[in-house]
Amino acid sequence: MQLIDAIKAAGVVGEGGAGFPTHVKLNASARCYIINIAECEPLIETDKYLCRNFPHRIVETIEVIAESIKALRIVIAIKKHYETEIDALKKAIDKLESKVEIFMMDSYYPAGDEQTIVQQVCGVSVPERGIPLDVNAVVNNVGTILKIADAMEGVPVTEKYLSVVGEVKDHIMVKAPLGTPIRECINAAQPCLDEYAVILGGPMMGKVLTGESIDSSFITKTTGNMIVLPTDHYLVSLPEVPMSRIRLRAKSACIQCRMCTDLCPRYIIGHRIRPHLIMRSFWREPSMEDNQEYERSFGEAANCCDCGACELFSCPMGLSPRQVNMYIKEQLRNRSIEVERNQTPSARENANIHKIPTMRLVARLGLMQYYGKTLREGCTEIAPSRVRIPMAQHIGKPAKLMRKVGDKVKKGELIGNAMENGLSANIHASITGLITNCSDRYAEIQIEER
Repeated sequence: MQLIDAIKAAGVVGEGGAGFPTHVKLNASARCYIINIAECEPLIETDKYLCRNFPHRIVETIEVIAESIKALRIVIAIKKHYETEIDALKKAIDKLESKVEIFMMDSYYPAGDEQTIVQQVCGVSVPERGIPLDVNAVVNNVGTILKIADAMEGVPVTEKYLSVVGEVKDHIMVKAPLGTPIRECINAAQPCLDEYAVILGGPMMGKVLTGESIDSSFITKTTGNMIVLPTDHYLVSLPEVPMSRIRLRAKSACIQCRMCTDLCPRYIIGHRIRPHLIMRSFWREPSMEDNQEYERSFGEAANCCDCGACELFSCPMGLSPRQVNMYIKEQLRNRSIEVERNQTPSARENANIHKIPTMRLVARLGLMQYYGKTLREGCTEIAPSRVRIPMAQHIGKPAKLMRKVGDKVKKGELIGNAMENGLSANIHASITGLITNCSDRYAEIQIEER
C-alpha cells in the first residue's frame, strides 16, 4: 500500500490541534519538511514525552515521509531548552545516519504556530490566510509522525497520548482510547478539588469546560492536553463575558497603546492586522451598514489566528481584541465580504524582539504554581468500559457512520467512512464491544460483560 493510501486508511489527522486530514496535506511536493516539536502553549507535556520515548521511530518515519514529498531539507523545530528531548533525537539521528537537522528555537509564544515556524526556519512568511505549502514547506506535529508510523504498519488511529496537568496530585501522561470520557482521564491524575474546570488544550487557545460539559466530553484525535483549574480562575470566566460588555469596555478603556498590534504573531510576520485600530472603531460597528466602509474599518480582522496573545498578555487594560476579531470574522462571513489577501508578506524588522517569553506569559496567566512541575514517570493507560466516538474529529466533512445499534465491532475496525469530494477522515472503533447508541454524529461502544 502506498504511503498516502495507508495514511488515509488509518484515519490520520494533524495532532497539533487543527485536525487537518494528513493524507491530503502529504499528497504534495515541498522543498522543506518541518516537524513541529515546539509545543505552542505552556503546560503541555505530550510532544516532549513522545520524543523521549520514541526518538528512533520518529526519525525513521520522518525520513520516509520526506522522501515521499521529495523534500530537500528536513528539519525538526524544537525549543532549545528541551535538552533531554534534543539529546534523544540527536542520538537517533546519529545512529540512523539521518540527514534530519535540528533547528532550536527560543522559548516564546507561539513558537509552535506553524506559520511562525516556517518564517523562522525558512526565512519567508506564509501568505495571509495561507498554508506553508504556499511557500514550498510542509509542517507536521510529532504526534502525527507516530500515527503515520502506525499507519505504515496497518494500524489505524484508535488511541491518544495526552498530558493531564494543573490542580491534580500528579502531572501525568495518559494513553486513552478515542472516545474515553474526560472525567476518567482526570480521575487518573487525582484532582485536588471537588469542583473544577478543565481546559482542553493549552491555556491560550484551549476549550473551557465546566460542570456538565465535562461529563459530556470525550477524547478525540486532536485532544493533546487537559488543564484542571479552580472554577473561579479568570481563564475560566473570560469566555463568558458578553460581546455587549466587551464593546463598551473597548470604547471606554482602550488607550491605543499598540501593544496588541506590536506583539501580534501575524503582524510580526508581515500580515495586515492591527487590532488596536479595530478596537478603536468597534463601538460604531453596529451602525455601519455600508460593506465597503465595514471592510476598510474591520477587514484586517480576517487575518487574526485567534492565538489570544493580545487579550491574555499584551493588553494592559485587560480588554479582549481576540474576541472582537472572532466576532468581526463572523460578521465578514455573514456579509459575504471577501478580504483581499497579501500573497507576499515579509517579516517586520522587529520580528525577533517582539516575542512573548513563555515564563512571562505563564506568570501573566496565573499558572506559575503548575509550570515546571515534574511529570510522573511512565504512562497511565486508561481502559474505559464505554466510549463515545464522534464522526467529526477533523477539519472538513464528518465521516459517514457505517454501523448501527446492536452491531458488534472490534478495536481498529472501520466504523466511519471518510466522505468523498472534500476534506474528511476515516474513523475506527477504539475498543471491542457493542454499539449501544449512535447517530450520524457519533457512535457509543460498550464493552460486553462476560
